[in-house]
Amino acid sequence: MDPLIEAAREVRRNAYAPYSNYLVGAAIEDVDGRVFAGVNVENISYGATICAERAAVVKMVSEGGRKAKRLALVTSDGGNPCGICLQVLSEFTDDPTTLTILIADETKTLRTHRLSELLPFAFDSSRVE
Repeated sequence: MDPLIEAAREVRRNAYAPYSNYLVGAAIEDVDGRVFAGVNVENISYGATICAERAAVVKMVSEGGRKAKRLALVTSDGGNPCGICLQVLSEFTDDPTTLTILIADETKTLRTHRLSELLPFAFDSSRVE
């Protein structure tokens, strides 16, 4: 098993999801090989909920990381990252065709994508004037 998936699977147990009961664990490996894990944290005001992927990004950035290489996402059913999380991930890669996203459930890896596959038309800072 890929250690990045194992990190996401391990941290998933810490998720706070009393409303949906949908526990999510994510782990990001940055370009320096460091791993940062996060979980979803729900709130009764759903808009205040944070996804596991964004929690992992925040940890990466708070520890000085700026470029993601891979993301592992573990859920009960192998769900994909949401659009907001994909857009946030795009902020932390120079090339969305190289950022790998590993999707897994509780027992196995289900599929692998490139960020560019899941978010082909990301907002791009090169277009900001």
